[in-house]
Amino acid sequence: MSDSQTVSAAVAKLYNTYPFPPEALLDEPPPGYNWRWNWLAAHNFCTGQKPQREDIRILDAGCGTGVGTEYLVHLNPQASVVGIDLSTGALAIAKERCQRSGATRVEFHHLSLFDVEQLPGEFDLINCVGVLHHTSDPIRGIQALAKKLAPGGLMHIFVYGELGRWEIQLMQKAIALLQGDKKGDYRDGVQVGRQIFASLPENNRLVKYDKQRWSLENHKDENFADMYVHPQEIDYNIETLFELIDASGLEFIGFSNPSFWDLERLLGKAPELLERAKALSDACGGQSQRQLYRLIELLDPEVTHYEFFLGRPPLIKSDWSDDNALLAAIPELNPCLEGFPSQCFFNYDYQIVNLSVPEFEFMQKCDANSTVADILAGVQLGLDGVRTLLQQQLILLTPA
Repeated sequence: MSDSQTVSAAVAKLYNTYPFPPEALLDEPPPGYNWRWNWLAAHNFCTGQKPQREDIRILDAGCGTGVGTEYLVHLNPQASVVGIDLSTGALAIAKERCQRSGATRVEFHHLSLFDVEQLPGEFDLINCVGVLHHTSDPIRGIQALAKKLAPGGLMHIFVYGELGRWEIQLMQKAIALLQGDKKGDYRDGVQVGRQIFASLPENNRLVKYDKQRWSLENHKDENFADMYVHPQEIDYNIETLFELIDASGLEFIGFSNPSFWDLERLLGKAPELLERAKALSDACGGQSQRQLYRLIELLDPEVTHYEFFLGRPPLIKSDWSDDNALLAAIPELNPCLEGFPSQCFFNYDYQIVNLSVPEFEFMQKCDANSTVADILAGVQLGLDGVRTLLQQQLILLTPA
């Protein structure tokens, strides 16, 4: 076999031994939401407006046991979904999971990312979470996916970060050394890893890090194996991440956790340093934002992963700075809210929101039929207040 085939076979063997993710199967739709998997919320985040179509095609690339796939079906009731994976064992669970919860608009294929061209047509949304970093050639993988992304489409990617996973890397290497000739026997690897953690002193750095960050999920062998005995892993920093992104040929839209990438969060008490950072960005031209991202991860090296959106032009984006355009737009609620109608509820990212009375009254009237101007005629809220709701991703707008 080629190196790529060898790696793919080893990865498939791991997930046939320990199907992942190991979440329980339900006889009902899964609870809650992940807004990144909701086409309306994700499109609004990326473009500032509601998409024109909801009857889209979605690809879950590396779907595993179908946890994300199931959400993609239930959160997008007009979409058709396709899931692909290397592991036949994981795919069998994915099929059962979706069948049991009533996620019927889905089909599954036993394919690697490298062979995705075998699927017919293009996709409006491609979800690839926790997969590229486990391939032998992530650049080849992301390029293969990019070719299947339709014009105006979005790709949601999740890959590992090296700075926040340093202790994990050390344990991976330690387990491999102690396994010796048994490396590739994943049940033995889990046993060895468990023994190491049980034997190390309580104040050991690896033990403390695992307890602080991962112990709740790693009590399951499937999670432990995925983290500590995986046969293939490539971790990124900002510089190598953007090499991967640039190779895709797609547009980088942004990280889906933008608050983490706000430098003021770290240096807000030192305005002179913020000015220096601004000067750094001005001097770097087109690389400015990447330099700022790099500075942030160096100052806060808890980055265990990068989660972001790419897009294929043309992507129509709205900033709603024009008053007349905003007044003529039709607002509706972000579909990923929990606890509304109430002045206090959870937003799309499960953060608590407290609305003023005028904001609450405005949102109650967002019925996807009335314009902003129509609603403002009956509530004590101005356009700045509407823009605040937009900035918080609480409402979506359809242009006139």
